[in-house]
Parts: sequence; structure tokens; C-alpha cells
Amino acid sequence: MTPGHPAGPGTPPEPADPSGSPYGAAPHGVPPQGGPYGSPHPDDSYGSPHPDDSYGNRYPGAPYGQPRQDSPYGTPGPYDPYGQPRPADPYGTPRESDPYGPWHRPETPGRPGGPDPYGRPGAHDPYAPAPGGGLHGPPRQDGLYGSPAPGADHRVPGADDPHGVPRQRTAVSAPAAPPAPARPPEPETAAPAAPTKPGRDRYLDLLRSVALVRVVVYHLFGWAWLSVLFPSMGVMFALAGSLMARSLKRPALGVVRGRVRRLLPPLWIFSAVVVTMMFANGWNVVDDPDHGGTLGVVGLLNYVFPLGAPPFPWSVGSQSGLLEQTWAVQAAGPLWYLRAYLWFVFASPLLLWLFRRAPWPTLLAPLGLTAVVGTGLVTIPGETGNAVTDFAVYGSCWVLGFAHNDGLLKRIPRYAAVSGASLVMAFGLWWASGHLGPDGWDLNDIPLAQAAWSFGFVVILLQYSPSWRELPGRLARWDRLVTLSNNRAVTIYLWHNLLILATVPLIDLAYDLPFMQSDRATAALDAAYPLWMFALVWPLIGLMIVAVGWVEDVAAKRRPRLWPNGAGRAAARRTASGGGHRG
Repeated sequence: MTPGHPAGPGTPPEPADPSGSPYGAAPHGVPPQGGPYGSPHPDDSYGSPHPDDSYGNRYPGAPYGQPRQDSPYGTPGPYDPYGQPRPADPYGTPRESDPYGPWHRPETPGRPGGPDPYGRPGAHDPYAPAPGGGLHGPPRQDGLYGSPAPGADHRVPGADDPHGVPRQRTAVSAPAAPPAPARPPEPETAAPAAPTKPGRDRYLDLLRSVALVRVVVYHLFGWAWLSVLFPSMGVMFALAGSLMARSLKRPALGVVRGRVRRLLPPLWIFSAVVVTMMFANGWNVVDDPDHGGTLGVVGLLNYVFPLGAPPFPWSVGSQSGLLEQTWAVQAAGPLWYLRAYLWFVFASPLLLWLFRRAPWPTLLAPLGLTAVVGTGLVTIPGETGNAVTDFAVYGSCWVLGFAHNDGLLKRIPRYAAVSGASLVMAFGLWWASGHLGPDGWDLNDIPLAQAAWSFGFVVILLQYSPSWRELPGRLARWDRLVTLSNNRAVTIYLWHNLLILATVPLIDLAYDLPFMQSDRATAALDAAYPLWMFALVWPLIGLMIVAVGWVEDVAAKRRPRLWPNGAGRAAARRTASGGGHRG
């Protein structure tokens, strides 16, 4: 006897699974609707051909439509296991509209979720009562498929029938009731839920936050080994490429326009402050020997739309000023990233088209270009050469973002991806060892090493990408800072160098304090100077976020926020999760 099939009248069915139900646990924990007909199951004999099926289906050694002798439905008439011939037997071979057939029914209007067999009855619901009160038509006299006769109960409660399975009636205790009027379908009171918008990947958000912190620390301390420990720029370009590929499901022109719109207003605020400070300190772009003449004036447009390198003075101000004379170089330094970012944004529709037709050549081509323009084989002079080199060095990282978005990295076995990435990274270190720059192992000065190391590093990071919706475990305590840094990434990146310089005059004020006049106190402050800069730059970044960070919201057509750390949403999520739980 097959588990889950009744052995005969009066015999309780054997449980087919630990839940105690002979028909298996219904999906999502929903109990079967009215016995064996509401829960299709691989072992369910109502509408699924089974080698041991005794309910009107073929089985070895039995003619079609004749049940086994232990059938709980008694002795049938010819061709019908229920005693009456029917023009279209719903208990034979499952049809597309057969409510006892396969799980996936045709889409039912008015039923949320379509194929859910446990939804509310709709206009075409095969589980809704048919006219006449029965499931398939007028009720029979024994009440098995229609309204039960008065006083006749086809469900035996308690120990006699612990599962509430309809059983064959052997006697009628009262005359059959007249057909009950058909119950109209219940009106739908709720519209189907709209598809949820994909949320942010908190793993990618965490990587972006770590990259921003690493950039600030690198520019503060100048430690060359940080470029090896965590190649921030390669990571940031890869994350931007992944988001760009996801956005390009929409028309490309609108996506590019949206990316440019989000970038430019924060840049305009920064440029207005920096260029004004340059002119106030006596810089004249027309007389500058490095950027003189008409080209220097035209170059100022790169502070508005950074397709090229903006001009700036190498030395401005005086030695007695609040800022050192090279402050303009430091302030304008990060603008190369915005130039490279715009180049990638404009090239993305074509790059993505090429990637989806020839993924590997498109992925590896920037590395080949770096081997040409980043090693001196071909030299492109001026800022044009710098722009092409930046595009080549980080181009493979940007395309890796496409691969991550399209799932290409997940289709590569992890051991193969990690092994290949490790070989590329080893090549990068080997090349760097023979081409060390003025700052030693600073990969920013060695283009081919930077490209190879960043490529392999990003492959490993994205191969292990866990796609978190919430930061797990102890990382959750950093959730607000991660949210804040992602919402103000452009502001932090643009202003951090200038704010690092601003810590110097603030710390210098300490030398004038009365208790700092001894040589010992002065020496102690000198030794801890970088640490004081590190401690002060973060409050200054926070002040700048409050002062101008809201421009990022305006650029993104959002409501301006002073401190968008996600605290309100986090509280709402906790409230929703606590109130929405059903025990």
C-alpha cells in the first residue's frame, strides 16, 4: 500500500510525512482546503496518474476507470468510479483546467499570485462552488460532492478520522436536501500586491564605504601599501559599473542623462568654492605659464563639465597663509575620478552591448590597452594621455561590474575564478617589483600593476558577493555610517582633500596654548600631528555633509536631507517586522 492512500472504508490513512497529513504538507504551511482535493501532492491520487492509483486512473493490471477492490468509493458503474457516467471525467487524465490536475493552473482572474491553489475563489476559480451547490454541479443524494443531506455528516471528527478526509457513505440517515442556491463569488477587496522594487545590496554598500575610508586615510598618511591592501579606485569603478548595467535596462539616453545630472550639481558647488579661493589668492589663469592663454580660460569649463583636466596653480598664496601653497593641487586632485567616471558613463551603452556579445574580449581589452599606453610602448602627451591611461587602467574593473550584474561571475566555478584572479594579481606584483616609482610600492604610480592587481582583487570580492539586504552580525552596528557614506559619497570624495588641509591651521592653534610652550609638549604634538589630523578630519567631513551634502538629494530629485543615515527607515523596518510577525 502506498503511503498516503486510504486502505479502505473505516481504516485511518497512514501519514505520508511528519506533519501527519496523508497528502503531504501544503506549501507555505497552508492546510489543505477541504480534505484531499485542496492539496495536490506527488503522491496524491486525485488527478495525478500514479502506479498504485485506485481512484479512476490507469494502473498496472486494471482497466481504465475501474478502481481497486479496496477503493473507499464502493463499486462503480462502468467507466465511472463514482457510479455515474460523466461526459468529461475530471478524475481521469489531468487536463489544463482540471482542479485536481497538475499544480500549475491557468492564471485565474481576481486571484493574487495566479497559480496559488489556496487563494480566495474568483470568477473562474475551480475551487469555488459551482451553481447548484456542488463542486461540479448539482449535489448528489449522499451529499459527497454537493451540500450534505440534513443530518448526514461526511467528515468524521476525532480519532475516527483524525485528518478530516471525506469518506464514502454507506447509509443515508435522512432524505437528500434540495439543491442549495449557488453562492456568488466573494468580491475581491484587495488588489494584487505590486512587485517589490529591488533593494540596495548592503554588501556593495559596505565595499563603497570601506573604499571611501581608505581613500581618506591614504591621502592623509600617504602609506603606499594601502594601494595594495585595498585598491579603492578599482572597487569604486566596479561598483559603479554594476549599478550602470542594472540601470541600462531602461533607455540608455535617460540613464546617461540621470547619471550626469546626479554628478554635476555637487561638482558645481565644490568648483565655485575652490575657483573663488584660487582667484582670491592671486591666481590669474591667463598669466599662468602652465595654463596660459585662451586654452587656460577654456580649460576652466572642466570645473563645470569635467571631460578633461581642469587648470589649477601649482603654487598659490603665501607661506604665512592658513593653507600651504600647494593646497590647490591637493584640492583639484580628486577631479580625475569624476572625469574618468563620466567617460565610462558615456561609453557604457556601447560597452554593455559589446560585453553581452563578446564578454571575454570586452573584459580583457582594457588590460591589453594598459599594457600599451601604461608601459611606455605608446606615449600620449598631456592630460589626454592621462585620461586614456585612467580609462584603460580601470576599464576592466568597470566591465567586471557588468559581469557581476549579469551573473557571469557566478557561472564561473569559484576555484577557477579565484585561481585565475590570483595569477593576475601575482603578475601585477611582479611587474610592480621591477617598476617601483618614487613612492615605492604605490601602485598608483605603476599603471599596469594597478590594473592587474585591481582586476584580480575585484574578481575575488564580487565572486564571494553574498548580496545582503541587511548587514549581518556585528557589521549591523555600522549600518547608519554605511548608509550615510553611500548617500553622500560624492560629497565626501570631492571635499576630503581640502578638509584634510583644513585640519592643519586648526591643530596649529594648539601651539599657542599656555601649557604647550615647553619643548616636551611641542615635541609630543609634533609626533601626534598625523593622528590629530585623522581625528579632526571626520568631524569636518560631517560638517560639510550637513552644509552642502543636501545638493546630492536635489540632483537626484529627492527631498533634501541633512543627515541621511537611514535611521528613520531602520526604525520603520523594525516596527514592521515586529508588528507583522504572526506566531
